[in-house]
Amino acid sequence: MTPSADMLVVAAHPDDAEFGVAGTVARWVREGKQVVYVVCTSGEKGTSDRKIKPELLAQMREKEQEAAARVLGVREVAFLRLPDQGLEDTAEFRKMVVRAIRKYRPRTVVTSDPYRRYIWHRDHRIAGQVTLDAVYPFARDHLAYPDLLDEGLEPHKVGEMLFFGSDDVNYRSDITSTFDLKIAALRCHESQMRELKVPDLEKWMREWSCSMAEGAECELAEAFHRIEIKR
Repeated sequence: MTPSADMLVVAAHPDDAEFGVAGTVARWVREGKQVVYVVCTSGEKGTSDRKIKPELLAQMREKEQEAAARVLGVREVAFLRLPDQGLEDTAEFRKMVVRAIRKYRPRTVVTSDPYRRYIWHRDHRIAGQVTLDAVYPFARDHLAYPDLLDEGLEPHKVGEMLFFGSDDVNYRSDITSTFDLKIAALRCHESQMRELKVPDLEKWMREWSCSMAEGAECELAEAFHRIEIKR
């Protein structure tokens, strides 16, 4: 039987979790918590290089994601391998996420905010919405996807959700002591760092993390919209 995890992070692409929640993940791991990633696509369209084939880029990005997860101490990375730029709010996709929630039985689920306004990658929006629906009510109710019971996957109630990339921040996580691990994990995504063309990644991310800490009693932070699930 698969051991449960404390936190499940559902990301649309390799590197989304590192940008959104890596500093917090590293802190959780230091505290002895178990973290699992679910990556919905392999990010095979995330390049401006017209010479690279999508299947090769997918392999590269999965390896980069696994390397980043090792830096942070993430226990496991599950790749759903759905199409990049092609995520849809379907029963099949939702079932994949419900299966992961019931398998790992986390207290906390982290994903991208589906309600961010205007410029937001469509995959991020869909991944967030599907994960939110998977948490409540589908993972909770035994009559939702009843065939999962045949797999030994009993219903599970998640306690809270954190949404990164939110326009409506109500929770800040102190990453001052784990910022260096966030940067190290981001550097594992070599293909994407080349695409960004940022001359100084650490400076850029430090400024961003400092701005996320405004109003909090810490130097550097990651910011989320947090909800408690009481039903």
